[in-house]
Parts: sequence; structure tokens; C-alpha cells
Amino acid sequence: MPWFYYVSRLIARILLLLLTRRQVRGKENIPSQGPLLVVANHLSLADPPLLNISLEREVIFMAKAKLFRFRVLGYFMRGLGAFPVHRGRPDRKALRQAEQVLAQGLTLVVFPEGMRSRNAKLQHSFSGPALVALRSGAPILPVGITGTEKLERAPWLLRRPQIMVNIGHPFHLPPVDGKLTKIKLDELTKYIMEHVAELLPVEYRGTYARKIRWH
Repeated sequence: MPWFYYVSRLIARILLLLLTRRQVRGKENIPSQGPLLVVANHLSLADPPLLNISLEREVIFMAKAKLFRFRVLGYFMRGLGAFPVHRGRPDRKALRQAEQVLAQGLTLVVFPEGMRSRNAKLQHSFSGPALVALRSGAPILPVGITGTEKLERAPWLLRRPQIMVNIGHPFHLPPVDGKLTKIKLDELTKYIMEHVAELLPVEYRGTYARKIRWH
């Protein structure tokens, strides 16, 4: 990682310490080494730096492609450990890059919803992370974030909002018998997101408030 990756992480740590009341639960669940696919809900622009400092591992993010349109911004985004993914359509290049990151034993962070939730509730999620998990065999680490949605509202600076990062236990996807169909992939996506939902208060669970039964 370039030097400004570590500088930006230090700056994020200082700002979150001064401007919020951050709490992290479940740090003991984070594997110290080896490939790791982190999946989390997405509430705010603060979520990536929040996870960067909370996971205490060097992390690489899948980020929406439009952030890379401008050369300078794209340069810094890549320097901060991110690579682009196109939302709403299959992006084979991004999937291959995600698999390469995990094959190198690194930590990849994805927000399966693909965008910030406007009402702080879990939204319908894309199936890309499930496909990456199946192909790579990497363990999945679910993370539930609460409180960062308050950073999108004024005047939050006067309140130092409470922010929680709740880290669950790593898990693997159940085996898939036969051909991987869209229906099965959707079920696996639900399986992943329900692990995230379990780490959130009921009012944040949204689309994934009910567990499905895996067959």
C-alpha cells in the first residue's frame, strides 16, 4: 500500500475519535491472516474508513465505478485500496479482481447493497459477493454497522453520535448441489445478508428481517 493509505487511515481514526463515539464488538472474530471476504450494510460515506480502522487488517474495497471517472480521484481511490465495480450489471473484470485479492490471502470488503441505504434499513442486495465466495472458497465475515447514517444529517457535529461496528463469526456458504442457477445464487445472497441482519437491531434489518431455510 502507498504511504497515503496509512496516513488516511490515521486521519480517519483521529476524526472518528474526536467526532463520534465509536464502539467495536467482536474483534476476536477477525482471523489474523488468510483470505477474508467482509460483507457489511452501507449507511454512510463514512463506512469504508470506519471499517478500515475497525478491522485492523489492511483492506481492499470494491467501490462503485463512477468514483474512478476522474483521473486524480481514481488514483487516490486505488491508492486507498479500492477497485471499481459497475452496479446493476455483470462485471466480470471486477469479479476476477476480487478473486485475485482473496487468492493472495488479503481482506476484501464489499457492500452487497451496492449503495447507501436512504432509510438505514437493509435493501435488496446484489449477488456478486455470493459468487465471489463460492469461487474463492474464502470465509465470509459479516459486519453490522449502526449510527453512521446520523453523519449524513446536520448538526451531528454537536452530538458526537454513537456508532457501532458489530463483527460476527466467519462462515462459509453451504454447498451447492448441481448447477448454480440464479435462484440458488439469490438464496445464497439472502443467506449472507441474514448473517449481517442478525448483527443489527430489528429496525435496521429491512428486507432481510426474516430468515430463510436452506434446502
